Amino acid sequence: MEKKNRFGELISSAGKTAKNLFDNAVQAVDQNDDGKFNFSDIAEIAENVGDAMKKGTQVVKDGAEEKARQLELKALQPIFSDSLDSADFFMPKFIRVTERDKRHAESEVCQGSIGYSSDQKGLHFINLFRDSLEAFGLAFYPDNESEFYYVDPSDRDRYIALDEYFSYLKIARVNELQKIAQDLGAKHFKVTYMEEKTAFSEKKGKIGINLKGVGNSEGKREITEKKYDKIEIAAEMECPGHEPMKPQLKYMQRDPSIQTLVAMRMDESAPLMRQKFMLKMSNSSGIKEADAVKIDAVLKGLKYSGNTTVESEAKNEARRYLEYEIEF
Repeated sequence: MEKKNRFGELISSAGKTAKNLFDNAVQAVDQNDDGKFNFSDIAEIAENVGDAMKKGTQVVKDGAEEKARQLELKALQPIFSDSLDSADFFMPKFIRVTERDKRHAESEVCQGSIGYSSDQKGLHFINLFRDSLEAFGLAFYPDNESEFYYVDPSDRDRYIALDEYFSYLKIARVNELQKIAQDLGAKHFKVTYMEEKTAFSEKKGKIGINLKGVGNSEGKREITEKKYDKIEIAAEMECPGHEPMKPQLKYMQRDPSIQTLVAMRMDESAPLMRQKFMLKMSNSSGIKEADAVKIDAVLKGLKYSGNTTVESEAKNEARRYLEYEIEF
């Protein structure tokens, strides 16, 4: 009899548990809180599932759109006004001034851009839209009508048209040497523009190799001699002379010969009377041969052609000198 009662209790307990589970299940699916699970609940569940699917689809869509946006930004590399204030932004030495092209003008991610970056032939440069030049705060010589520019080696915010770069710097350095002479109180100075010629000559004679039992051997040896052509006297002046004042150096600020000249002239304990030396023009030129090669490759890729190449101009610059003679 006792066993039957215990069995009944178990059945009753199991029934209560099942009822609780059922009630909880009904409560979970009861969407309108009427305590029943019916067709209205099924409709609401379906609506909720539909909303969740829509939200999921929207999230996927938004993610795909953002990914496409990032890919377009990476491809077009637009520059905006606030980009100029970023710590990661720097203005390269070589730049291009161009019209706003159709691709950047029509792209949503490029709206409001003032230019774009390019990386070609191992060279990083910036394309400045001509209608947004003021935003960059740069100065251009002789004007902003050219396409390609290179930075002035004495002024980071000034760019010189590539076609006039080397001729402009030649005049600028001659003018600075003239100003240096005047500030230091020179009575006479002369600047001569010169170009190095390399001549090879062969001479017969004993090379000087003494082998045991053989003696000195005869042969030819090649001798390289450096000679210079005086192309022109770039500047010359007679002055009354005066007490020196320290000049403000720009293009010649890193030239050791000029630095020494100024230091010696300003030293009152050891008065300087006369000085003559050669200034290698490539030492104060901004474009090195390695950079010139990359620039030529970019110009070729952009279908730009000129009378000469930047590389040949840089090589010529390496053979050019300014002979500086100054008397006090």
